[in-house]
Amino acid sequence: MKIKQYRTQFIKELSSLYDAYEAESFFYLILENKHKLRQIDLALNHELTFSDADLVAWSAFLKQLKKEVPIQYLLGKTNFYGLDFEVNENVLIPRPETEELVEWIINENTKTEKYKKLKILDIGTGSGCIAISLAKNLINAEVYGIDVSKKAIETAKKNAANNNVDVTFMFLDILETDVLTCNFDIIVSNPPYVRNLEKKEIKKNVLDYEPHLALFVDDNDALVFYKKIAVLAKSSLLEKGQLYFEINQYLGKEMTDLLEKMNFKNIELRKDIYNNDRMICCKVFRTL
Repeated sequence: MKIKQYRTQFIKELSSLYDAYEAESFFYLILENKHKLRQIDLALNHELTFSDADLVAWSAFLKQLKKEVPIQYLLGKTNFYGLDFEVNENVLIPRPETEELVEWIINENTKTEKYKKLKILDIGTGSGCIAISLAKNLINAEVYGIDVSKKAIETAKKNAANNNVDVTFMFLDILETDVLTCNFDIIVSNPPYVRNLEKKEIKKNVLDYEPHLALFVDDNDALVFYKKIAVLAKSSLLEKGQLYFEINQYLGKEMTDLLEKMNFKNIELRKDIYNNDRMICCKVFRTL
């Protein structure tokens, strides 16, 4: 069958679940990953065909997509901040909003890291996307990542090796930790922040397949991770050290109030590309 003809069939079969643009994007992602063909290749050569074996493989993809399994899990990888990352059911699929958080940290610290070796800790590292992206772009930084999931740590280590960066990953339950054994210039975290009451807003492909351990918190203690990390940051950040969080879009004021009460300074709340409160930064000053 001609690939161009199959593309039309593929998009039609997914039309009840996905709009045409999303279904087409799935088609070209699979085409590039499995056949090393790009959209331009198909445009330039309308006679390209799939073999019978190819069609069997594509049918398997269709079956999983109809179950709303995330395309990133089906391909086993995704792109984040210009880098390729292995992803699986043990780690969250990195989001564009998190890229914005990484961009913020890099922009704020590019000049500093040229003359000072920054020490950075990523708490709840998951796939390692934040830690690895920072290590790749802040080349003089010494970067660490911790997670409560040993399988996530295994994935993060693979991603660091695949991206040729040196990041130290460690297993640690932050809620059971009383003190961090090192001091840091920067602590960053994208911890679980989706309340159970917000599950109705979560798409099936996320709710059914991504790890709940990395997503959800109790409605009655939605800031549990932020409180604990902020306490640890107060004692572990160096003078003028920076604390960055990705946050629940509905809890921007609550996060600002929390950090103010803990006497953090230079608190800045930022919106993401969708105009939602999504990230916050503050600093530690001990000599005031």
